[in-house]
Amino acid sequence: MKKLDREFYNRDSVVVAKELLGKIIVHEVDGQRVAAKIVETEAYMGVLDKAAHSYGGRRTPRVEVMYGGPGFAYVFFIYGMHNCFNTVTREEGVPQAVLIRAAEPVEGLDIMARNRFKKEYAGLNRSQEKALTNGPGKLCAALSIDRGKTGADLCGDVLYVEEGETQDFGIVQSKRVGIDYAEEAKEYLWRFYIENNRYVSVI
Repeated sequence: MKKLDREFYNRDSVVVAKELLGKIIVHEVDGQRVAAKIVETEAYMGVLDKAAHSYGGRRTPRVEVMYGGPGFAYVFFIYGMHNCFNTVTREEGVPQAVLIRAAEPVEGLDIMARNRFKKEYAGLNRSQEKALTNGPGKLCAALSIDRGKTGADLCGDVLYVEEGETQDFGIVQSKRVGIDYAEEAKEYLWRFYIENNRYVSVI
């Protein structure tokens, strides 16, 4: 399948967040391909968005990648335990990004299961199957994405996003999750997910 190109990411995060739904995130590790369909995203709109790490023009080593060009990975660590994978959007100097909140396993299911539960996929119960990738930290663990991938070129050959198969699905738009500190920004409907998909993190 065709990889998303730089121009796909070089747009406002709200547009990219919606259009990433149904696309396939791929991580090639030690010659093995692990892939999952993106089913939930959140847009972070940069310096004017109080929920964004770059709000107010904040510029630290952690967020510097967001000030670069579009189509690169931004991975941050939260709660001392979870990695969260973002795609950087917009042109250089405009620090926007899209958080990938949840995905549906597609390839490398045994690898994901071992990464998450230390067992083969066939040995998972239904609850564990759903829990493989139904949250930002879970999908990063399943796909072996950590902070070392910050700055990775998503148009390269290791960590990237593919077009996916053409398919029809409903899209739900809602408030973002876990940003109660963000004052009026917590009300923005900048979260998107595929309707009725079992891997969505929060309904």
